[in-house]
Amino acid sequence: MYNNRMSYQVLARKYRPTTFASLKGQDHISRALLNSLNNKKLHHAYLFSGTRGVGKTTIARILARCMNCEAGIRSVPCGNCNSCREISEGRNVDLIEVDAASRTGVDDMRELLENVQYMPVSSRFKVYLIDEVHMLSKSSFNAMLKTLEEPPEHIKFLFATTDPKKIPVTVLSRCIQLNLKSLPNSEIADHLSLVLKDETIEYEEKAVRLLANAAKGSMRDGLSLLDQAIAYGEDFVGEEFVRSMLGLVHPELLIGLLDCVVNDHGAKLFSFIEKADSFSPDYASLLAELVEFLHQIAVYQAVPAVFETSDTEEIEMFSKKMHPEQLQLLYQIGLIGQNDLPLAPNPRIGFEMVMLRMMSFTPSNFESDASSDFKSEVEIIPRSGSDESLGDSPAENAL
Repeated sequence: MYNNRMSYQVLARKYRPTTFASLKGQDHISRALLNSLNNKKLHHAYLFSGTRGVGKTTIARILARCMNCEAGIRSVPCGNCNSCREISEGRNVDLIEVDAASRTGVDDMRELLENVQYMPVSSRFKVYLIDEVHMLSKSSFNAMLKTLEEPPEHIKFLFATTDPKKIPVTVLSRCIQLNLKSLPNSEIADHLSLVLKDETIEYEEKAVRLLANAAKGSMRDGLSLLDQAIAYGEDFVGEEFVRSMLGLVHPELLIGLLDCVVNDHGAKLFSFIEKADSFSPDYASLLAELVEFLHQIAVYQAVPAVFETSDTEEIEMFSKKMHPEQLQLLYQIGLIGQNDLPLAPNPRIGFEMVMLRMMSFTPSNFESDASSDFKSEVEIIPRSGSDESLGDSPAENAL
């Protein structure tokens, strides 16, 4: 009974790709490595760079399996030989994985390179996989330069880093550099849906999209959030559960806030903010959601034919109600407000001031006849309807 409870494996590890075919969102990397493997033209050092959770270490391990598969150097490892199984299980003696963050000193590097001259125990190559390689000290990098330039034929170096700018040029010039991309939300959402189906867990499409958006381009973050959502919703991933977990307000509140700004309803605006506060939201995320919603409206106004979203009805309503210049102004205020939010006495006050700023200013030609031509320059005037230009007022300078 006890062993069964301890056998659970987190989704990020359970669904880690083991072949290039199962890798998501890094086709440009897969293509380069597949061609090298198929043509048996392997470099002695590869550097994988990219943000967290996009597959750097995973690709390095797949490449190690391909190079050391007992069936031969191949683009698709057999998965059944001792070498493939040992690498997958993390117990292959010829795959030396090092966390550079915990071994930054030059003595650590010298100790590591002392064994380079010895042949691998049972594999074709001895592979050094150094994670977060940018954390090594300058002396450590200098200590490895000669070995990195002319290593023995049985040695391969695989480096992974989230910050390639901190790696000396002398090291970069000795490596094949492969830059991994952040994954698009749609690809993360599709993968999360497949995982949920495989785990036979019920879910709502909107909930999965929210998780994918919160992952910010990282598949590992998406799977970790999915693990959390499954636990939070007791094996049901619903939109309301996910919104509560992520501190997101209901879309109707977001639409209500924007409607109050557009129609100049101050009292109603603060009523909606009070409702939003009951969710204990992250106001920075709430403002970011509002800015994203304004972007969607602007895109719909410009190219409605290519616009795809489930909230088209509300977006279409605002696109008819709002002038393009007003949209651009509100977007800019929201964007600048994101930078100002950390400086406010508290997040709610900062958010309220951004909303009041949006409500206080509007392009002058927005109040003119809708059929008139758009002006090339936008004059900012108060909502009170004053015809006087603000000139060099503090409010204009702030915008």
